[in-house]
Amino acid sequence: MVKITANKKYKRSFPVTARHIQRSSVSVVYVRAGEEAPVSPSSSSIYSFININLPLPSPSLFLAFGLSIAPFSMASISIPAPEAIQVLLSLLADDSSAVREASMSSLDDLAALNPVLVLECCATVSRGGRRRFGNMAGVFQVMAFGVRALDERDVDSVFMGKLAKIATSEMISSKELNSDWQRAATSLLVAIGSHLPDLVMEEIFLHLSGTSSALQAMVQILAEFASSSPLLFIPRWKGVLSRILPILGNVRDMHRPTFANAFKCWCQAAWQYSTDFPSHLPQDGDVMSFLNSAFELLLRVWAVSRDLKVRVASIEALGQMVGLITRTQLKAALPRLVPTILDLYKKDLDIAFLATCSLHNLLNASLLSESGPPMLDFEDLTLTLATLLPVVSMNSESKDQTDFSVGLKMYNEVQHCFLTVGLVYPDDLFLFLVNKCRLKEEAPTFGALCVLKHLLPRLSETWHSKIPLLVESVKSLLEEHNLGVRKALSELIVVMASHCYLVGSSGELFIEYLTRHCALTDQNQNDLDSTPNKRTEIKIGAVTPGELRAVCEKGLLLVTITIPEMEHILWPFLLKMIIPQTYTGSVAMVCRCISELWRHRSYGSDMLSECRVRPDIPTAEELLARFVVLLHDPLAREQLATQILTVLCLLAPLFPKNINLFWQDEIPKMKAYVSDTDDLKQDPSYQDTWDDMIINFLAESLDVIQDADWIMSLGNVFAKHYELYTSDDEHAALLHRCLGILLQKVNDRAYVHDKMNWMYKQSNIAIPTNRLGLAKAMGLVAASHLDTVLEKLKDIIDNVGQTIIQRLLSLFSDGYRTVESDDIHAALALMYGYAAKYAPSSVIEARINALIGTNMLSRLLHVRHPIAKQAVITAINLLGNAVINASESGAPFPLKRRDQLLDYILTLMGRDDNDGFADYNELLRTQALALSACTTLVSVEPKLTVETRNYVMKATLGFFAIQNDPVEVVSPLVDNLISLLCAILLTGGEDGRSRAELLMLILRQIDQFVSSPVEYQRRRGCLAVHEMLLKFRMVCVSGYCALGCHGNCAHTKQVDRTLYGNFSNLPSAFVLPSREALCLGDRVAIYLPRCADTNSEVRKISAQILDQLFSISLSLPKPPGLSISAEDIELSYRALSSLEDVIAMLRNDTSIDPSEVFNRIISSLCILLTKDELVAMLHGCSVAICDKIKQSAEGAIQAVVEFVTRRGSELTEIDISRTTQSLISATVHATDKHLRVETLGAIASLAENTSSKTVFDEVLAAAGKDIITKDISRLRGGWPMQDAFYAFSQHMVLSVLFLEHVISVLSQIPILKCDVDRVEDSQVQNHTEDGQLEAAIFALTAFFRGGGKVGKRAVEQNYASVLSELMLQLGSCHGLASSGHLEPLRNLLTAFQAFCECVGDLEMGKILARDGELSENERWINLIGDIAGCISIKRPKEIQNICQFFKRSLDRPQKYQREAAAAALSEFVRYSGGLGSLLEKMVDVLCRRVSDESSTVRRFCLRGLVQIPSIHILKYTAQVLGVILALLDDSDESVQLTAVSCLLMILESSPDDAVEPILLNLSIRLRNLQTSMNANMRASSFSAFGALSNYGVGALREAFVEQVHAAIPRLVLHQFDEDVSVRLACRSTLRRVFTLIEIEGLLALLNTPSFLSDHRSDYEDFLRDIAKQFTQHLLSRVDSYMASTVQAFDAPWSIIQANAMYLCSSMLSLSDNQHILADYHTQVFGMLVGKMSRSPDAVVRATCSSALGLLLKSSNSCSWRTDHLDRLELTKSNHDAAESQDKLATTQ
Repeated sequence: MVKITANKKYKRSFPVTARHIQRSSVSVVYVRAGEEAPVSPSSSSIYSFININLPLPSPSLFLAFGLSIAPFSMASISIPAPEAIQVLLSLLADDSSAVREASMSSLDDLAALNPVLVLECCATVSRGGRRRFGNMAGVFQVMAFGVRALDERDVDSVFMGKLAKIATSEMISSKELNSDWQRAATSLLVAIGSHLPDLVMEEIFLHLSGTSSALQAMVQILAEFASSSPLLFIPRWKGVLSRILPILGNVRDMHRPTFANAFKCWCQAAWQYSTDFPSHLPQDGDVMSFLNSAFELLLRVWAVSRDLKVRVASIEALGQMVGLITRTQLKAALPRLVPTILDLYKKDLDIAFLATCSLHNLLNASLLSESGPPMLDFEDLTLTLATLLPVVSMNSESKDQTDFSVGLKMYNEVQHCFLTVGLVYPDDLFLFLVNKCRLKEEAPTFGALCVLKHLLPRLSETWHSKIPLLVESVKSLLEEHNLGVRKALSELIVVMASHCYLVGSSGELFIEYLTRHCALTDQNQNDLDSTPNKRTEIKIGAVTPGELRAVCEKGLLLVTITIPEMEHILWPFLLKMIIPQTYTGSVAMVCRCISELWRHRSYGSDMLSECRVRPDIPTAEELLARFVVLLHDPLAREQLATQILTVLCLLAPLFPKNINLFWQDEIPKMKAYVSDTDDLKQDPSYQDTWDDMIINFLAESLDVIQDADWIMSLGNVFAKHYELYTSDDEHAALLHRCLGILLQKVNDRAYVHDKMNWMYKQSNIAIPTNRLGLAKAMGLVAASHLDTVLEKLKDIIDNVGQTIIQRLLSLFSDGYRTVESDDIHAALALMYGYAAKYAPSSVIEARINALIGTNMLSRLLHVRHPIAKQAVITAINLLGNAVINASESGAPFPLKRRDQLLDYILTLMGRDDNDGFADYNELLRTQALALSACTTLVSVEPKLTVETRNYVMKATLGFFAIQNDPVEVVSPLVDNLISLLCAILLTGGEDGRSRAELLMLILRQIDQFVSSPVEYQRRRGCLAVHEMLLKFRMVCVSGYCALGCHGNCAHTKQVDRTLYGNFSNLPSAFVLPSREALCLGDRVAIYLPRCADTNSEVRKISAQILDQLFSISLSLPKPPGLSISAEDIELSYRALSSLEDVIAMLRNDTSIDPSEVFNRIISSLCILLTKDELVAMLHGCSVAICDKIKQSAEGAIQAVVEFVTRRGSELTEIDISRTTQSLISATVHATDKHLRVETLGAIASLAENTSSKTVFDEVLAAAGKDIITKDISRLRGGWPMQDAFYAFSQHMVLSVLFLEHVISVLSQIPILKCDVDRVEDSQVQNHTEDGQLEAAIFALTAFFRGGGKVGKRAVEQNYASVLSELMLQLGSCHGLASSGHLEPLRNLLTAFQAFCECVGDLEMGKILARDGELSENERWINLIGDIAGCISIKRPKEIQNICQFFKRSLDRPQKYQREAAAAALSEFVRYSGGLGSLLEKMVDVLCRRVSDESSTVRRFCLRGLVQIPSIHILKYTAQVLGVILALLDDSDESVQLTAVSCLLMILESSPDDAVEPILLNLSIRLRNLQTSMNANMRASSFSAFGALSNYGVGALREAFVEQVHAAIPRLVLHQFDEDVSVRLACRSTLRRVFTLIEIEGLLALLNTPSFLSDHRSDYEDFLRDIAKQFTQHLLSRVDSYMASTVQAFDAPWSIIQANAMYLCSSMLSLSDNQHILADYHTQVFGMLVGKMSRSPDAVVRATCSSALGLLLKSSNSCSWRTDHLDRLELTKSNHDAAESQDKLATTQ
């Protein structure tokens, strides 16, 4: 370590070396490790210690900063600008990017002011090179900026030469290339060249013969210079070429790309020069000779290099040179140049693009030259063109955005190349392209087609005679398989059509080609990929079938609409495109084109006549058969259905005459149905509906036609068209049905039998869709030919598995047997079912009985596949429906073995683990179908047995709980389940009573779903209940219908009550159920909570359920012996009417308030329920209150309260006891706190409206049981009984009764005993006898918390003493808690909570609950203060007694109790305005105790003093301020902080005469605290200082203003403190103190955005603005400001250091006071340098660089803007000496 003695103005240390010290007159003191360095007491110097191993700046800096090389002179003050700039330059190598950016910004600003000096300093710094400076790139960037900023008059060629040498010397010393610093050096040389091009040229020429790396760098500079300044470069191009050419032959491969790129740039500059000055291009013979030589070298050597980069760069350069060399040389070079360029096409896309650009330039130069004929014959171009053709496909190979852009550019360049050739050799090019098409090679063919498409419009006149040849060539490509070729061919066909090249048969051929590809789908790709002999050498893009289809569709539509000449070719040829299977996918587009032709037709009705005379055009039957089946998909693309229907309307004259009017009426309806596809998709059954519409359309059309021969001819066409749908099962299914409906219209049985056989033969029954279509078709046929159909079905079932092949396969494979059998059995089952559905009802009984009775159906039931199961279930359902239809038609008969069929269905709908059935959706569909079939079978005769009924319900009720997704599958399943339950109810029971029992049985099993926490289960359950009640009411009240018909029907057995009079005389079938059988009390308990459900639909349905229940009950006869008055009956009907009004409102207005609806429902039920039903409901209310839905549970509680309130007088003691137990059970099981409170409210309501003693006994008994059997402190959600006690204590009526009851049980209260003198002996004892007593204790504690009136009366007399002792003991218990004894504190807090609630201080209770058990000193002390504040607000009259007690307590020996007393008094004193003499005594005690040994006592005593009421504070202000002044010097920081805070408070109301005597003392002490490390202390002290400004008036104004000026620098610096609160405090204080200074500029500055912003850049703007105000208006204060700010350089916060540096620099840069500049300018500069050297904080270093920039940019330093580096020689000598010593040290 070394000690440096410097002038006193320098208070920073500088890094130096031993060499520097030897040259300087400084004293050196060596200090041993671990010893403290001696410091001189003299005020004339300071000592700074520096580690000599730190990184060092230039040695000249040390000498320039005033270290004692020579005696210091005050008269020679100036900042050495060169050294300052060098410092900034050194920061360019800083580790922090922020520092580098700040220094770069400053240097750029300085370079704009004095570019010469900045350049000189850069030159000085850069002499060490990269080895001595780490960021040469930054230095070179600054130099480049400076050079560009030079005026022409300031350009010194000698100095510019030096800069150029610096840059070039660095570049030649490195083997690197294209690094950051080299690019920066290059930009520097280019900038110099913009002023002195010859100088740069000379400097570069000096190094052209150097090392290879230097040569490469120089060439690169020349290239960039040519690109940036072509007008300066080209006149000197000759010299460049003369020096470059001799060394080209020795350039290595690795450097050749740089040279080639240079030639490219030079040639581009020459072209630019020729464009600007076409007649002055300096291209003499020497230049041409040089160019020719370079061209030959690049062509013969470099362009054939093994290095790809060399070849590519050479080709680029040659592409630019071809237009500059002579024709002779170019012609001689073509045989070598062209193959070289073509060779690059084997590489990637980017290289191919560069090659294409060069080739384009070459073709333009060799073919389109104005100075002579083409240099290349077409034969010479064939290879080139053959190479370019495959390149066309590269545009579409990649979908990557970048590659696609390059590919598109290259595609355009290739087309330009072909166009260039085509302009010279059009015929030869045409033949070339046609021949390439004939070769049928994918890549060349694709390219040729693209080129033809591109050139055909441009060379159409020249190629007009070649059209036949073109057409033949295109024909030869129509069978090409590659999709890319097809797409190009389709586009070419459209172009040919636009030029009217498509005529005759060839035109139809091309239209067929487009149509065929309009039918492509993505599925066709597999067929294309498997094409044999497909060449794969070159991939022709990623063309998909969809893209090809889109091109062809657009092309065909364009040809149809925009080219009138094509009309005769398109019509009626397009009709031929409708029938073949190949064109199925294009029918929509064909129909659209036909519609467009019809709309634009030129020869009217002759269009249809031409169709009739041409035999190759499809007949009307063929068109109708094709169109009807293709209508199947209403959502098909291109609006297929709409297009087909439109064409059918247009072609209607082709059909029998009477069909036209019918179609004109029906077809618009069908088109309207499919017009809105989005709306269509909302209907899940849209496909079935649409298919039925198609069948009905066909059936009605056949009925209108009434031509048997034409219909049979159409049938033959339908049969023939099966071959069109061999792989399309959906259309084949519709075709089955079309043929079936047609056969229904035919009377020829042989014809029908033949077509049925054909239909079955053509069907694929392994496919469910095809199978279903066949079954429906057989059913349609059975409507007219039932026996023929049944005969066919019997023949099929008899021959299952009877073929020889099937038998052989079944021997070896069970799987084959199962699959094949499942398909046939499923098909047969469906065919039987649909045959029964469509067959006449009068003839099916015998057929169905034969089918079931002979077990023929059982052969169809052994299926395993899910689809087959669905088919069998559907068939059974159809059989059942056939029986029902027969009954409705008047021919009823029972279904034999119905129970066996039910068992089959339930078995089929289950999951079989052995069948591998894994599709959950298919399982749900099977189950939905099974439920529907069960409903059907239950509805037929005979009635279900009890065993079968229970079996069916057990197997099906679980579906209520099934998941809701997928909705489209689950919803029908649930609907079917509800229908099944209703059917069981309707068909079960013999009379009303038995049916009521059945209803209750079903409802109880559904209850679990009605009360489920899952919303969809509740909705399903309620829907099921409502539907069953509707059916029950319909049967038991309105009459009985076995089929479940609504209203009046032929099956209903009506009950005429007036006729029979007494129901007991009726037959058993007509006996009505009793009201008791409906169990209304239990039912209301289940359904009433649903009326308050969260789901609106559930609420509405549950209200309807209650309405149905009571409607039924009022319709039933009254029980025997029960007398009901007419008034009660009238009330019941009014209540029922009100309930029905509510339901009507729910139906009409969904926005009605649910609570209002629920209240009206409860009111109605209160009247409708009998006494027994009410008791039953209350006994069962526990289930309702424990409902899983909170809103429903709340509704149940509300209902119980309403029932008890209105009808509680009807309850007996036993009823009350049981009801209480039920409510307590609900309370215990309630997990939600709110629900528990509401339930307890119901218990309270029960006690209020019935026997309160009974209720209290039950509650206390339950509480005692809990205490004995449970750990009530660990109960989840709290102890319910305690909540019950709270409810009683808070009840206005019950509070007194409950307290009396508890006191009668309770004999003593637990007492907390604590010996505070000996903490270790402290203990807590609880005196209890049994659980009942404990229950009473907890009840009393809870009673206090409830704030009951009795509790208040009990404590009012001793309120002050109780409260005071509790608070003091709270301190003692917290002392115990700090030693680990927590139980006393918990018990005391419990008692305290009870007390608070008893007297009504709920806020105090919240305070205790929040902070009661916190053992930290500050927290519990604050708790005492909070409690005291709460009491003072609630009970001001008690304050005097409480304060008397606490005043005496301050003298207690226990510290914690004194602290509690002080905390309480500090709060109570705020409300002591009316205490009189007691207040004076309190003030004396508080002032006396500020010297207490406890800092907490001192703090709270002071806090109490400043909280004296405002009406008395003036009397004690001086006394309080004296205490504050003393405590500002307290040893405890927390006391100091409290003193500052209290000072802020007291100053708000202190009179001037109280503050003035101590104003200055307060100011000084506050300023001392403003440097505290505690952010709160800093913020408070700044704010307090601002508050003192109100008293700086009058005689003390001048003295206080001095304090303000002393504090202003610190305020300004901390205005951007690390802590936000400090920032805000400083801003507020500045606003106050600036008013005392009375400078408008300062006041205006406080309103600027920069003053309020928290951004660093805005704060620096503020510093500059305020420095300007200081220097303009407070010049006399600047000296002191500077001194204070300089001291802040040592602040412990880096941000404050940075702020101080920037403020100092701002003031110095704006000040013109020579004294200030003399005192601080150099000092600040030196300190900035020191901070930059040592500070580890980037913000400090960055701010230093900005500050240095400010100093140099200031107007006070204008002289340096014209200065040059006068001390350059000294610096240079120092640098050379240091360098020599470094070399010597390295050698040693």
